[in-house]
Amino acid sequence: MTPPPLINALPARRPSRWAVGALALGFSAYLIYEFAASPNIQWSEVWNYVANGQILAGLGLTLVLTVVCMVVGIIGGVLLAIMKLSRNPVLQSISWCYVLFFRGTPVLVQIIFWFNLSLVFPNIGATPTNQLITPFIAAVLGLGLNEAAYMAEIVRAGIGSVDEGQSEATAASGLTRAQTMRYVVLPQALRAIVPPTGNQFIGMLKTTSLVSVIATQELLTSAQHIYSQNFLTIELLIVASIWYLVATTLATAIQSVIEDRLAAGDRTRRTSDVLAFWRQTLRLDRKISPIDWTLTK
Repeated sequence: MTPPPLINALPARRPSRWAVGALALGFSAYLIYEFAASPNIQWSEVWNYVANGQILAGLGLTLVLTVVCMVVGIIGGVLLAIMKLSRNPVLQSISWCYVLFFRGTPVLVQIIFWFNLSLVFPNIGATPTNQLITPFIAAVLGLGLNEAAYMAEIVRAGIGSVDEGQSEATAASGLTRAQTMRYVVLPQALRAIVPPTGNQFIGMLKTTSLVSVIATQELLTSAQHIYSQNFLTIELLIVASIWYLVATTLATAIQSVIEDRLAAGDRTRRTSDVLAFWRQTLRLDRKISPIDWTLTK
């Protein structure tokens, strides 16, 4: 019996799709050309200030501020998430109120509040508040504590994505609730926590520009100080935008690499290997019980 002839299928033609794409490309090219060819922008000054010492110092402070605030936010978010998932109603209530307050008020208001804390508490102990709450500290408090509220929800969702059977397996292995959270749940929840955390980091890079209202010498404030003297406002804002774009692009690339590694590790890891890691880490020198052996199969 002869096989049926092959069908020479052709994709459907969609001229409207190409027409819309051509219009969008042409409009984008027009906007770029008008912006680049504008006689009111001195591009030579833009390139002169890209590597300016004051701009680079502001960029360095922006990166430091971003990392410090994210560390504060991540640590606080993990603690708040664990409090919210605990069986203690007091801890649950504190976590709920914290997240509600800091997510419900603008971060700019929080930054200004911490900067003016001396109006409420003139002294902290024997030290004037203005000496303790510097612009940098006010920025860390405003951005870091606000970020903790958002990270709490991200961590809570990540913990919720872990199968409850993992906790049951660790309970059968003799691990406490705290050990289960530290060695089992949180490491597995990273797959769900890392992507939004990377987005939060990128957002924090740009949100640091808000601290310019309290004269913290980050990137935008440095650009403002320069253009307040030479009146090259647009040129210096373009310089700041270039560095923000470079920083966010690098952060996005690092985030992609971390996500790929986590995905690869998830594909190759076996349940038996995970249980072996638990035992080696906790040094549980005993034989595997029948229940454990069943769970590893």
